Amino acid sequence: MTGFKHHFEPTSLREYDIRGIVGKTLHAEDAYALGRVFASMIRRDGGSVVTVGYDGRLSSPELEEALVRGAVDSGVTVRRVGRGPTPMLYYAAVTGESDGAIMVTGSHNPPDHNGFKMMLKGKPFFGERIREVGRLAAAGDVVPKAEGKVETIDPSEAYIERLLKDYDGERPLKVVWDNGNSAAGEVLTRLVKELPGEHTVLYPEIDGTFPNHHPDPTVEGNLQDLIRTVREKKADIGVAFDGDADRVGVVDGKGEILWGDQILVLLARDVLKKHPGATIIADVKASQVLFDEVGKAGGEPLMWRTGHSLIKSKMAETSSPLAGEMSGHIFFADKWYGFDDALYGAIRVLGIVARLPGTLADMREALPQMVNTPELRFPCDDTRKFDVIKEVAERLKKEGADVSSVDGVRVNTPDGWWLLRASNTQAVLVGRIEAQSHEGLARLKKAFVSQLEASGLQAPDFDAAAAGH
Repeated sequence: MTGFKHHFEPTSLREYDIRGIVGKTLHAEDAYALGRVFASMIRRDGGSVVTVGYDGRLSSPELEEALVRGAVDSGVTVRRVGRGPTPMLYYAAVTGESDGAIMVTGSHNPPDHNGFKMMLKGKPFFGERIREVGRLAAAGDVVPKAEGKVETIDPSEAYIERLLKDYDGERPLKVVWDNGNSAAGEVLTRLVKELPGEHTVLYPEIDGTFPNHHPDPTVEGNLQDLIRTVREKKADIGVAFDGDADRVGVVDGKGEILWGDQILVLLARDVLKKHPGATIIADVKASQVLFDEVGKAGGEPLMWRTGHSLIKSKMAETSSPLAGEMSGHIFFADKWYGFDDALYGAIRVLGIVARLPGTLADMREALPQMVNTPELRFPCDDTRKFDVIKEVAERLKKEGADVSSVDGVRVNTPDGWWLLRASNTQAVLVGRIEAQSHEGLARLKKAFVSQLEASGLQAPDFDAAAAGH
């Protein structure tokens, strides 16, 4: 017997990561238990090496320490990469022949949240495997306690060199970066010194209190400093990151935002020149314009479920060279390793912009102009949110609506489409609505609201929901 048993707070075991509120639903004991169980799974699978990193949140060092202790107690070698962006940990794990990797990160969630993203043998660890962690911990089903060892490594120099290798711009650019006090700060500061052009970095200091703005580039309010600085400096482009730098935001030289699907159009056109006919994947929140533009560029568009682990798995299954989400996760298998990396995505975007005959703004303005809402987020209890989606799906089926149920419900009408799905990371429902006209948008909003009200939820304040409140 090991004498080890642990019960995770059920709401912390999410679809593709473990996430909770520090001191309430997530504790150092959870980190230790995860290390103990995850390393046991690796040992039983014949592995022996786990790579561990952490982001800039105030609670991350304590959680990382407990995590390492748990893994060592299961007899593995733990390679600690220290503080940095999530993709640097992925890079270290994929190139360093690690059997598994765990990143301590709260990503884009509020400062008092934290969690863990995991990779097993270079592939995402999610869904049933995360539920298995909960079951094994509760049963105390781990390998006997053993004495592993700890190694400290610094992959940052090799990572930066590898990022620079794929920069292929033909003219110097003027670039503004908003690090947003994210975990990429130190790496980004070194990276821009090696890139051609003129670079300004906002908020390079890593600070887990996020004193300047929330680290989520999908929310327009968080990009205001970047937009203002791009316009002041007459820059070609602005780039922003989330808290652990696996999601990217982009603004053009006019200070206008390119949303995740518009970034993907830019990238897809470029990648499809080398991979004609390839499958390009985007999540259900993406504009119809993206899927149409991928087709026009000679690609095979595929709509898939939201979630970085789910997208990565689908990429491997379809041999897709490129995928993306509205949330700013961009995944390259073309030249890269298939994982989401905001720094790498930015390097590829800069390369394309530095080869365009015109400006990034010209490219954005040439896209078909749709009328749409940004991502809408409505509070809904974790215990209720998935039931609401089931109820809505059943009503729509009875009405004979044209529905895609890849992830939640995406309803197509002559006006456009609307989407409602349950978030896998927060106690919210997520919506998005897109139409060809303002009148069409109004009709779609009405249909959207009527479905929410039929499930007992009050009509949303669209402005507050769009601001991420």
